[in-house]
Amino acid sequence: MNGHRTMWRGAAATAAVLAAVTGAAAVDGRVRAQAADGGRPAAAAQGLRITRFLGERRLPHMAKFRGTTVGGLSGIDRDPRTGTWYLVSDDRWRYDPARFYTGRLAIDPATGAFTGVRITGVSTLRGPDGRPYPAFGKPGSVDPETIRFDPRSRRVLWGNEGDRPDEAHQGIPLAPMSLRWAREDGRYAGALPLPPSLRLTPEHRGPRRNAGIEALTFTPHGVAAMAEGPRYEDGEPPTVRHGAMSRLTLWDRAGRVAGQYAYPVDPLPAAPKPPTGAADSGVSEILAAGGDRFLALERSWLEGVGYKVRLYEFDVRGATDVLRRDRLTQGGRFRPARKRLVADLGRYAAPAQNLEALAWGPRLKTGECTLVVGSDDNFDQREVTQFLAFAVRGC
Repeated sequence: MNGHRTMWRGAAATAAVLAAVTGAAAVDGRVRAQAADGGRPAAAAQGLRITRFLGERRLPHMAKFRGTTVGGLSGIDRDPRTGTWYLVSDDRWRYDPARFYTGRLAIDPATGAFTGVRITGVSTLRGPDGRPYPAFGKPGSVDPETIRFDPRSRRVLWGNEGDRPDEAHQGIPLAPMSLRWAREDGRYAGALPLPPSLRLTPEHRGPRRNAGIEALTFTPHGVAAMAEGPRYEDGEPPTVRHGAMSRLTLWDRAGRVAGQYAYPVDPLPAAPKPPTGAADSGVSEILAAGGDRFLALERSWLEGVGYKVRLYEFDVRGATDVLRRDRLTQGGRFRPARKRLVADLGRYAAPAQNLEALAWGPRLKTGECTLVVGSDDNFDQREVTQFLAFAVRGC
């Protein structure tokens, strides 16, 4: 069904406000600043396509920077004015408090050569009380999974997947999901309201554990965020036999929830080994591509197989607004976002890594955009902190 408009019947589909930044001008400022630099492409009649692989660069495993352990990098974004990159770690105080890093990625605007990456700064994320967020397993803990930088306000918006108990983690306290603003030094600067469908609960309602917001982007109209996988009410997680439905939520420039759309996640790309082994699959990041177009990383981990990651382009034009639908597994017809495959990213650097970060880099003198994809190494010596750079057109 990829790349086609399809109608889904629910029963068959088992398969503090934005004013924390300076209102509408904040988003407009980002669009203008990135357009001047080439960082934010305008909508294109043709779909996005990769024209060149610019290379791979890595950070050393468990590198130390200013007393912190670098790793778990789950989201990246770039300030088009200064060329500074922002990288959020999903470390939940296993090593250090919740934090984001700044860094530099060396991409030659003339040739596109990707020659290096380095960390230049670190900021501890802090709650409204001014303190670092509590560690994993404690009330009020956070799980940072995505980050975006707003050039106009000089603030970042970051996504916290939250936590909740389930059958395998019954002692975990409920920690709400959130989208929060932070200053460049990590201080709290407000939050966006979440719709009821994104509220974690201790029951079989709402988002599943480890399937909340992992994907976030600014759009010409405001903000968009996507949950990694389906809510309990929206069907089962993907298997090799069927896909699943995740939800993309939109906020307008005033910080109000403006709509929600179903996104069709693929079935598992392969069976785990053994077939009864563990598997985890969903949307690990999105990126606005102009107008109503987005890019999405669909990332799968399969026991005995490893990671599989595909890059999709999708469009919400013509899709049904499901904001007021509590369930996607019943309640009538709806039209999900339509998508098409851009690339299987495993072909560029083997073995495929846990790719969770996606951002626009500088525009090249050839007119091509640069697209950077990054991996979360899970602080595991068998995995790496990797950055892949691509030249693309149709952006």
